Amino acid sequence: MSKFQDLMSNPVVRSLLIFSAFRAVYGAGILVVTWFLATSDETPFWVSIVFLMCSMVFSRVLFKFLKKRWSKEESGSPASQDGITS
Repeated sequence: MSKFQDLMSNPVVRSLLIFSAFRAVYGAGILVVTWFLATSDETPFWVSIVFLMCSMVFSRVLFKFLKKRWSKEESGSPASQDGITS
């Protein structure tokens, strides 16, 4: 195997890559929605704060789901056995 394939087969590297991609896409979406909420004349300022707090919880749940699904598809084993931790 090449060094790149060795690196990509490492569960820590795979977890880092999926985490980075998830945070980049999800974070950009959250920023756009928050900006629209904060600049809207019809919504009070606290709505954007509540939205951000809810998105923190939702992103954690969504990421755990994606991580479990991704690790099963890639390796065929449960997430706890291939080194990816919750």
